[in-house]
Amino acid sequence: MSKTIIISNRFPVKVSEKNGDFDLNPAEGGLATGLGSVYKNGDNVWIGWPGLQINGEKNQLIIKDRLSELNLLPVFLSSQEISEFYEGFSNEILWPIFHYYAPTHSDYKQSNWDYYQSVNQKFFEEVIKVAQAGDKIWIHDYQLLLLPGLIRAALPDVSIGFFLHIPFPSFEIFRLIPWRCELIEGMLGADLLGFHTFDDVSHFLDTAVRLLPVACSANELSVDGRIVVAESFPMGIDNEKYASLTTQHNVVREIDKLQEANKGRRMILAIDRLDYSKGILQRLQAFERLLQLHPEYIGNVILHMIVVPSRDNVPQYRELKELIDRKVGEINARNRTIDWVPVHYFYRSFPVETLAALYHNADVCMVTPMRDGMNLVSKEYVASRTQNTGVLILSEMAGASKELVDALIVNPSNITSMADTIFRALTMPEEEQKRRMKLMRQVVAKFNIYHWVKIYMEKLLEVKNQQHSMNTRIISPITEQAIKKVYNKANNRIIFLDYDGTLVEFKPEINSAKPDAELYELLDLLHSDPSNYLVLVSGRDHNTLEEWFGHMDLNLIAEHGAWQKRNGNWESVQGLNDQWKQDIYPVLETYMDRTPGAFIEEKDFSLVWHYRKVEKGLGELRTAELMNNLRYLINDRGLQLLPGNKVVEIKNIEINKGKAALAQLHNKEYDFVMAFGDDHTDEDIFKVIPESSVSIKVGSNISSARFYLRSPVEVRKLLRDLIEPVEVQ
Repeated sequence: MSKTIIISNRFPVKVSEKNGDFDLNPAEGGLATGLGSVYKNGDNVWIGWPGLQINGEKNQLIIKDRLSELNLLPVFLSSQEISEFYEGFSNEILWPIFHYYAPTHSDYKQSNWDYYQSVNQKFFEEVIKVAQAGDKIWIHDYQLLLLPGLIRAALPDVSIGFFLHIPFPSFEIFRLIPWRCELIEGMLGADLLGFHTFDDVSHFLDTAVRLLPVACSANELSVDGRIVVAESFPMGIDNEKYASLTTQHNVVREIDKLQEANKGRRMILAIDRLDYSKGILQRLQAFERLLQLHPEYIGNVILHMIVVPSRDNVPQYRELKELIDRKVGEINARNRTIDWVPVHYFYRSFPVETLAALYHNADVCMVTPMRDGMNLVSKEYVASRTQNTGVLILSEMAGASKELVDALIVNPSNITSMADTIFRALTMPEEEQKRRMKLMRQVVAKFNIYHWVKIYMEKLLEVKNQQHSMNTRIISPITEQAIKKVYNKANNRIIFLDYDGTLVEFKPEINSAKPDAELYELLDLLHSDPSNYLVLVSGRDHNTLEEWFGHMDLNLIAEHGAWQKRNGNWESVQGLNDQWKQDIYPVLETYMDRTPGAFIEEKDFSLVWHYRKVEKGLGELRTAELMNNLRYLINDRGLQLLPGNKVVEIKNIEINKGKAALAQLHNKEYDFVMAFGDDHTDEDIFKVIPESSVSIKVGSNISSARFYLRSPVEVRKLLRDLIEPVEVQ
């Protein structure tokens, strides 16, 4: 029976120690709530760190036994591991980088990285104790970026999901990390990578293809022949919980107390954990600016600001708290009256019941981080507004802004604009408040935490099924034996072979992909069998093919069929002309001049734009522009655009590999047809050869081919295995 294993740095319960006794209390938060319905069932388990150092084997056994009753499995960390892995690498390197505060807030210590690796290994060792083939594993957040890769290497068949709860930065920021490739490789051990927003997905995909030799199509990456999907899953909250809290007797009592204390004044609410990414100082500056621009609000509005303590021992956080304290003091000293203090500042956490009362009572809620993954405070405020009034001011830098589009969206760096937005919120008519709030409440209700878990797990299953479908088409030893059996029975075979990407690896330099001695030997062996008719079908020019293979008695087709070698002589297709080049070449040249690394290859009847040497991203951008431009030029010229692997070829429409293959098959009877190819141009062959043929796509993109192989190495192995003599039993 398969099970689900959830892994995160922290548990859904808080473990605390007092006088040698340990208390376990439920942790507040969407993740603990949403996954409660998962880890508490059957054999499912949640693996995590208890959140504090627990010394002594006896104490660890006590905690382990108590947690096991809740389906929780602890990973114990030493003080050094907490310091180096958690406070060091996770919070002093990854956190600032991922929130765009690098390099000033990051210190790249080798010891931090060493401990990050060792603690991820420690989590892995606990996972291996309970994980089995067929299990689903869901890993959470930036502290465990290496864990998916470790598990994949040990358990290649399990379903692995990963979700990042903070933003993923652009490549230019992420590349600052010295161990950037190792982190991405670790993440790519997952089958499904979840992020809060589409921007995060885009940044991750861009980073992966820039750092590693992986192919990307839409939101799918090809990693060692395995599909890895990256997708956005905006996280929700338990909206019904927050709505129902407002009706509880103790919460209603707190609401009444707040209203009495505020004496009819308007209330602005802000709740944050102490962090430089939350924009707390900027929010205070905006409130101060509001009082300067609109003195009528002096004495009539309160900023109720809660800052939850966090990482007080880190110098940057200590300094931030001092700046906040000073700013609050300045605003209150400058503006207070006998019976009014503008900023009510609380540096501590509050129970959820008190927060519900504050949410329900606040006329305006300000959620204005400088950078944030989702920020669930905004959704908690909306869910608590059962009266459908109130205004949410939301930073465009928070993931929630992509969903709660009826909030007042602000740039937290623009202080005056934020002040104007606060004024707009305070003066917004009730009718508009209700219209906006109702729409936001619908979004929060529909995309709640349970919906988030459901769609993520459904997508993980879908990706796994997609991988399985691909794997059934990858040539296994059993499939290979079946192909060899048919091959050996045949007396009249034809084998179509593409060259680049099929027989040899794709090379940055087009002339460096020359045949090696092993390939020459393999082709000789295939050709020496009188039952084999070998056809090399390439997009390369005929002079290159002649140079490389002219000494062999092979059937050569160049430029996708424009040239064919018959009886030792090269012949071109009749009726072709190259007059169109004089109009197309200058266009290619213009784009080449604008794109460092791009170059043009001129063949007899085609032109090729190469961008294999161009910076990733720029090459794709320029190529898309070029193709859009060329489409208008080629419409009435009998030409076609042929995108390939880091190339775009312009050639006569009459020429393609499919027509060349059909010409080889015309009026001839073959009892075995086989074709290999790796890119778009080879699909024409796969489509025209008989359905019973053995067609093989090299790579993992969608194809008309019946089978897949992962690389030219596997192609050569298959061909060599086919020609090996059958062992006599």
